[in-house]
Amino acid sequence: MQVIRPWSLASRSISSWNVISCGTAGTPSRGRVEPTVLGKPAGPLRLNLRGLRIAIAGMLVATASLPLTPARASATELPLVFEENFEQGADRWQPTDPAAWEVFDSGSSKVYRQGRASKYQPPHRSPLNIALFKEAVVGDFTLDAKVRSTVRDYGHRDACLFFGYQDPAHFYYVHLGKQADDHANQIFLVNDAPRVKISTTSTEGTPWDDEWHAVRIERTVKDGSIKVYFDDLEHPVMTATDKHFTWGQVGIGSFDDTTDWDDIRLRGEVVDPPTR
Repeated sequence: MQVIRPWSLASRSISSWNVISCGTAGTPSRGRVEPTVLGKPAGPLRLNLRGLRIAIAGMLVATASLPLTPARASATELPLVFEENFEQGADRWQPTDPAAWEVFDSGSSKVYRQGRASKYQPPHRSPLNIALFKEAVVGDFTLDAKVRSTVRDYGHRDACLFFGYQDPAHFYYVHLGKQADDHANQIFLVNDAPRVKISTTSTEGTPWDDEWHAVRIERTVKDGSIKVYFDDLEHPVMTATDKHFTWGQVGIGSFDDTTDWDDIRLRGEVVDPPTR
């Protein structure tokens, strides 16, 4: 049998390896050739197995003590306010017209369906179909939801999300419309007057079909940032900067169409509305 003895590669630049022929007793036999360094014998390195085990154990302990880095730092992730899948009903929601909304069994899950136009007249030109989450008022937040448009296809086919809602005359909303113009597929402000577009970037339109889609709003009140996402939750489809309302309720709905909603999650900073 022929073996190669280990030698210290860190301390020597080994120019050649010589093969050692071993007998049955494991002792070098005739014809033994040692590794050389610059033509001189390098000399064998005796392995200290106990020292090796101690070194490995030390490395494992050091590695175990290192902090784990999560995918998203906990310092930047807002606390969970609520999650909603409507399996237990919709008692936590306040619609502008309760008769227009119902918890509907779609077969695979229950969804919150706004199946007809609400009999509601807002004080100013703004969406008609609104369902607000009753149990929290937030400042900074991230709102996620799944939505399905259930109306025929046309230019202003839409779904809406609401935030900073203080009363029927003061709130923000996102209009996800099929084709964009100054009154569709924008971020709007309702400030005791008909809605006004405040989005600084948008797209040519929201590609509605009859499938479910993921939507998200991110709001930071300190700098007024508003970001809206549709399916691609890495790149916003709309942005705006506005500081009119720094707190309010969140909600779902449409301007004047019909929609289904499910799997809603709100992370945010719960605040107490200031006394008026």
